[in-house]
Amino acid sequence: MTHTCFIIPPHIHRAIVQNGTKEQQDNAHLALEISAQLRGLRIAHALYDLVPEQETAVAMTENRSAYDCKHLTWLPGLRVRKEGQGPSRDVAINQAYDGAGSTWQLYQSIFQRNSVDNKGMKLVSSVHYARRYNNAFWNGSQMVYGDGDGQIFKPFTGVVDVIGHELTHGVTQYTANLDYQDQSGALNESVSDCFGSMVKQFALNQTVDQADWLIGAGLFTSKIHGVALRSMKAPGTAYDDPLIGKDPQPDHMSKYVNTQDDNGGVHINSGIPNRAFYLTALALGGHSWERAGKLWYHALTEGARSSTNFVEFAQLTIQAASSPEETHAVTDAWKTVGVLP
Repeated sequence: MTHTCFIIPPHIHRAIVQNGTKEQQDNAHLALEISAQLRGLRIAHALYDLVPEQETAVAMTENRSAYDCKHLTWLPGLRVRKEGQGPSRDVAINQAYDGAGSTWQLYQSIFQRNSVDNKGMKLVSSVHYARRYNNAFWNGSQMVYGDGDGQIFKPFTGVVDVIGHELTHGVTQYTANLDYQDQSGALNESVSDCFGSMVKQFALNQTVDQADWLIGAGLFTSKIHGVALRSMKAPGTAYDDPLIGKDPQPDHMSKYVNTQDDNGGVHINSGIPNRAFYLTALALGGHSWERAGKLWYHALTEGARSSTNFVEFAQLTIQAASSPEETHAVTDAWKTVGVLP
C-alpha cells in the first residue's frame, strides 16, 4: 500500500491550533484537513488500485518535471520546467527541480539506483500547493510542496534534506514498503531522515563530523525557538517553543513513546533509529554514504519487509557489515540506543 507521508507531524499542527493566533490556527487546521483528505484518498487508491501511472525511462538518467499549483490543491498543476530546460524565474520551481536532482544523484552514483523505483521513474514536483500551506509530502507518485505561512515556516522547497526525505519515502515504497504504523512506521520515517541527511551531506560534500545531522534546518522562521524539525545526533533537542511545543523525540528505547497518535508515533519514535545511524556513521568516519549508508541501504532493499521492527532492522544492518570494524560500529550503535541488549 502507498502512503501519503508528510514532513511536518500532526502534533506540531495541533500545538499551533492550541497556542497560535487566529490566522495561525486557521493555517494549522488547513494542514490537518488536507492530511485527513489525502489519507482518505490513499485508502481509495489501495482499495481500487487508483495509483496514477508514472512515466518511466529505462535509461539511467535524470527525468524531472516541476509544476505550479497556483495555490490550488489540484495536482500536478501547470508544468513550468522539465528535464534539460534552463532555470525558471520561480525560485520554488528551481529549488524543487534541483533538490530532486541532488536526491537522484545520491541514489544513482552511490547505490546505483535508477530513480525511486529503480526503473527511471519521472520525478514530479508540484510547488505553491494551497495557500500558506505548512507542509510538504510524497503522495505515492510525486512530491508536493507548500510555501509555508512566513510566520512559523519558510517555503518547503528551500531545504534539500526535506526533499531527499520525502523522495526516500518513494524508495521505501518500492523496496521494503514498511508499514506506516508503530515501529515499522518509525523505521519508514527514520530511513527517510537518514537518506535525506545523506542527500544534504552529499550535495555539500560533508564528512560525518562536518554535518549538522539536523532535518529541516532553516525551515523555521526566526520567530520560532528551534534549529530544525529533528536532530539525529540528539533527538529531543531540535526545538522548544511556546507555539509549537517541545521536540518529543526519544533517543533510547527506555523512552519509547506508546501512543495512538500519528500512526503510533512514527515521527516521534524515529529518533531512536536515527541516533543509531548517526552513531554508526560517526564511528566509521568519512562520508556517511560510503559505509553507514550502504549498510542501511542493503538492509532496506535486501532484507526488510513491511512488518520489520527495530530489532529486526538492527540485525539486518549488522548482517550487511563487510568488516569487523563495521560490525562493531553498527552493533555498538544499536546497543547504545537500547534496541539491542
